[in-house]
This record gives sequence, C-alpha cells and structure tokens, in this order.
Amino acid sequence: MRSLNSKFMSTKAAVEHGSSWDTAKLAVAVAVLVGSLVAFYYFADASKLLRVVGMIAAVGVAIGIALQTDKGRQISAFLRDSQVEVRKVVWPTRQETTQVTLVVIGVVIVFAFLLWGLDWVLGALIQTLIGRGA
Repeated sequence: MRSLNSKFMSTKAAVEHGSSWDTAKLAVAVAVLVGSLVAFYYFADASKLLRVVGMIAAVGVAIGIALQTDKGRQISAFLRDSQVEVRKVVWPTRQETTQVTLVVIGVVIVFAFLLWGLDWVLGALIQTLIGRGA
C-alpha cells in the first residue's frame, strides 16, 4: 500500500509541476500578445506594414509558446486529426451538387406556393367569419 501511495504522490507532484509550467507558458504567451498590441499602438508613427508584420510575428511566437503546453499539444493533435478526417470525406461531384441544389430550390418554391395558398384561404375564411368579406 505504501508503494502505491508513493507512486500516486509522485505522479500527482509531476502533474502539478507540469501544470504550473503550463500556466507560466500561457502567461508568457499572453504577455507577448499584450506587449505586441501595446507596441503596435505605441509606435503609431512607424510604418503600418512594419507594425503589422511585428504583430504577425508576435502572434506566431505566442502560438509557438502556447503549443508547448499540454493543452496546446492536445489542440494541435485535434487539428491534425481533423485534417485527416476531412481528407476521408467523400465530397459530392459538381453534377451531384447542382442536382441537389435544384431539388432544394424546387421544394422551397413548392412550399412557398403551398404556404401562400394556405395564407390566402385562412385570410379569406377569417374575413368571412368577422363579416368584412362581401
């Protein structure tokens, strides 16, 4: 029991240690973003192109730092897996897309006429019931 407890404690300490490092890394990433935003407006008299390039570089650095955390690795793995799944999708051909689009347009038109007719019938019925119809 003692060895199991000590293993649990060492694992828990490692998780807490990693978590604190992750928090620090995320704080640095946010600081880089905030610093770049402040610099963007502080150097308002500098070239806009140079300021935008600096912002893009800072965002890249912040993303790079954030990807070094456990959560960042999970997000990166999710995005890679998503790309793999998108490649597996069987996309419709142009002809199939056109046919389905035409069917949808046809159904919308049919239902529009049905609703228009229902509205006209109910409107006439209500006018007759309240005595305004001639």
